[in-house]
Amino acid sequence: MEFRHLEGFLAVAEELHFGRAAARLHRTQPSLSQQLQRLERTLDVQLVDRTSHEVRLTSAGRAFEVDARAIIAQAQKAADTAREAAAGRTGTVRVGYNFPAGQHILPATMAMMHTQHPQLSVRLEERRTGSQLAALAEGELDVALVYGHPVTSDFRHRRLLSLPMIAIVGQGHRWAGRPGVPFAELARQACILFSREKCPAMYDAIMTAAERASVRLSVAHVVDDPVATGILVSVKPLVGFASVSRGIFGIGTAGGVRPTWVQLYDPVPMIDLYAVWREGDGPHAPRTAFLDCLEAAGPFHAPAREARIA
Repeated sequence: MEFRHLEGFLAVAEELHFGRAAARLHRTQPSLSQQLQRLERTLDVQLVDRTSHEVRLTSAGRAFEVDARAIIAQAQKAADTAREAAAGRTGTVRVGYNFPAGQHILPATMAMMHTQHPQLSVRLEERRTGSQLAALAEGELDVALVYGHPVTSDFRHRRLLSLPMIAIVGQGHRWAGRPGVPFAELARQACILFSREKCPAMYDAIMTAAERASVRLSVAHVVDDPVATGILVSVKPLVGFASVSRGIFGIGTAGGVRPTWVQLYDPVPMIDLYAVWREGDGPHAPRTAFLDCLEAAGPFHAPAREARIA
């Protein structure tokens, strides 16, 4: 069994299309198909069903995929460890983060890591909450900086910060320029939301506020990209949602037109930012060092709600 055969199988498992998988790996489609056939002969099982219309994993393929991913991840970890040792660093902590964590949490924490643990490397990845927690569960991240915290006992968590959520609208929207809007006024507005699995805590904060205000939201679009949300509200009479951090520090633009943001109240939807890590991973010195610096760098504070974009 060769490493490249595992890579090829996983690409096919993810794409369910030989052409796309081959292009992704910079291989030819015939060579990828031959490599998969060799892997199946080595294992003496069929991993993939192929027809002229469909590619899908067999039950054996689905089972094999789990361990194949673990093998690839372990090999990558071994390569990273070797590179870090060659560079004179003794370990790496892989940290996922979202937009407000990048604005309010990481600058002070990273400065402290550089001062107190210069031999350690921190690999940062910006992701949405759902993606971070999935990566944490798969062992691809050591710490996740996310909205809300999972209820499973597999994870431990530490609350870092509480942020108000705001409405995002275009410059021509009738709310633009208002200091604040009661949440109940959303009853007469078309909204942009996102899939709950992308960020359950933020989604639930919006829905809880709507319930308290006796509002049924009219969802015109489901968009999972915050920048795309900023673009859409710039060109359509829609209302999007974001943390106050994104409102102050980074909303997308459309044709040079920048959307604005408006405070929501009665009630103010609130979202908590957490550090989350796996409970059962055992000792992990780089992760422990990062969490210690995270604790020492706090307490962290949300930006003032009065701050506005000019």
